Amino acid sequence: MPYVKTRDGTDIYVKDWGEGRPVVLLHGWPLSSDMWDTQMMALAEAGFRAIAYDRRGFGRSGQPWSGYDYDTLSDDLADVLEATGAQEAAVIGFSMGGGEVARYMSRHDGKGVIAAGLIASVVPYMLKTDDNPHGTDQSVFDEIGQSLRDDRANFLRHTFFKQFFGVGFISSPVSDDVLDWATGVAMQAGLKPTLACAESFSQTDFRPDLSAFRVPTLIVHGTGDQTVPIDAAGRAAAAGIAHSQLVEYDGAPHGLNVTHGDRLTSDLLTFLGR
Repeated sequence: MPYVKTRDGTDIYVKDWGEGRPVVLLHGWPLSSDMWDTQMMALAEAGFRAIAYDRRGFGRSGQPWSGYDYDTLSDDLADVLEATGAQEAAVIGFSMGGGEVARYMSRHDGKGVIAAGLIASVVPYMLKTDDNPHGTDQSVFDEIGQSLRDDRANFLRHTFFKQFFGVGFISSPVSDDVLDWATGVAMQAGLKPTLACAESFSQTDFRPDLSAFRVPTLIVHGTGDQTVPIDAAGRAAAAGIAHSQLVEYDGAPHGLNVTHGDRLTSDLLTFLGR
């Protein structure tokens, strides 16, 4: 079943590997489900059923003009869960994908979910406001939007993904090939969904959704994350979610699924097997 059709008729590309208890993985912006391949292989080999899909507008999924708000995106998750028959599932969201997990838990009452994961997630609130002082200034998001409109490929390859993976002037935890791969995957998305989803994850306040987490929840975040800083994200989420476990990766950047991939895989397997 490579595609699932959502309730509004959007085609969602789904990868479904292995057999066993389902683990559904939601990717970060502006990538696709391919970012999870290493973890999906390990999960399938460990006896889990690993399911990941390309968010609408990204990768191989359809690119409708609308539907990039988190209510619709959580409905897409509900439709994928129903179509794949994934019950008693663990749902793991990376970066923007963490918002879909949070909104699914509140909007759909966490139906069929027995465990959750927020990995380098934007939850609970990215925007800096009077009551969210550790957030990111609106001007940063405005600059990202303008850069995407001006020269998306250049911005992603030479600015965004270098920060994403913690590339410095002297050393880099990833090769140029990884930067090229990430840029290529990101460019599969449409410009409209790329811009619309950036607005959604930067503006959506998930703090009211935190009380809807009523399952064991793993939170993983790098202390060196400059894309989604830990104080407004991982630490704040852990403070607001009951039954949560926060694991901090010292010095890790946002793209810890690559830079700290072995550790993340091990932590996921330990959490899921507990």
